[in-house]
Amino acid sequence: MPRVSLWMVRAALLHLLAGAAIGATMLAGKGLSSLVGALALLGVHQELMLIGWMVQMVLGVGFWIFPRLPGRAREEHSGFAALAAVLLNAGVLAACTGDLGSLGWITAAGRAAELAAVLLFLRIAWARVRPYGLGAAAPGPTG
Repeated sequence: MPRVSLWMVRAALLHLLAGAAIGATMLAGKGLSSLVGALALLGVHQELMLIGWMVQMVLGVGFWIFPRLPGRAREEHSGFAALAAVLLNAGVLAACTGDLGSLGWITAAGRAAELAAVLLFLRIAWARVRPYGLGAAAPGPTG
């Protein structure tokens, strides 16, 4: 597994842990009057679980699993993938910060960073998608 994929999967698992903890706090807040303000964390919970965990896991595993063109190194697009990981995590952090402080412009900047990360990943993956068997050696005579 490429190092970039490894770090993206680890970051995705950290987002899962944080999102689940916030979700549990919100659930406890429905029953306990002392945690009544926990429902204000709904936007942060959604951001961490959907973008931070699910999207990042897909991108990390996708970079690892998409086939490479014959004769090209695995690390061919690692720099672009690392930039996509940084943009995605910065976007999640900005969107969560903007949601907590009701700062719409920070949330919008975070969403723009997340979109840029996904578009960068699509640029990487587009070149690696090809029909099955393309570039495979022709079968030899049997018999």
